[in-house]
Amino acid sequence: MGVSSGPATLGTDTTTWVAAQVGGALEAVFDAVAATRADTAALLGRATADGRRPTSADLAALRPGLHLRLTREELVSGAGFVVAPGLLADVPAWLEWWQSNADGEVRPLVLDLDPGHSAYADYTHWDWFALPRDTGRRAVAGPYVDYLCSDEYSLTLSEPVCVRGRFAGVAAADVYLRHFEAAVLPLLRHLDRPARLVNARGRVAASTDPAQLAGSLTKGPDFGELLTDGRPGTYDGMLLVPCRGIPLVLVLA
Repeated sequence: MGVSSGPATLGTDTTTWVAAQVGGALEAVFDAVAATRADTAALLGRATADGRRPTSADLAALRPGLHLRLTREELVSGAGFVVAPGLLADVPAWLEWWQSNADGEVRPLVLDLDPGHSAYADYTHWDWFALPRDTGRRAVAGPYVDYLCSDEYSLTLSEPVCVRGRFAGVAAADVYLRHFEAAVLPLLRHLDRPARLVNARGRVAASTDPAQLAGSLTKGPDFGELLTDGRPGTYDGMLLVPCRGIPLVLVLA
């Protein structure tokens, strides 16, 4: 069954207002991601202009901006640039990633990124890396238990970084699920029926529907295609409203 659209699927003013407000809440996080992307593309571009491959040491220049975003944006718990394997001259893979703890202290994430070791952390299969790489668009991944960074239930927002048309990695930011829910659940409660927010994979990011908890999967259409189209629609009795530029869909039972 395909998605249908038309006047009957546009929903109430409240529904479109809620979708817009959710988009606004996450747009601030994507602004931080975009700033990291711009800093990284400029840094990598300078290395390319010098006729050399960048190194992990070059990425230290990103740290002042990352620290600023971690302290300025209250929803952001981690931020950085995750390198496409093979980009750097000195290491096979790299995360220039920083995170803040409960006391507000900013510290680096240190992982084993040597493919020859049993503890190797291969990040290339995670949605927050694979979706921007494969689609060329921003993504919201999760919620999932973030074993790489915090062991917290989290969302990761990411965008591709490209240099001269070549995928170089992703700029990204983490948001703890509890902080995201605190921001968006009051908005969802304005609606007159159970509702949930799902990402391009159909995974529920927040919900007021007891039958569809955060982390569960919503059966439905190709949500990625719906987000690309950007128009509200219906599917199997559900109202589907994209959240204005943010890769989340508001789904009403």
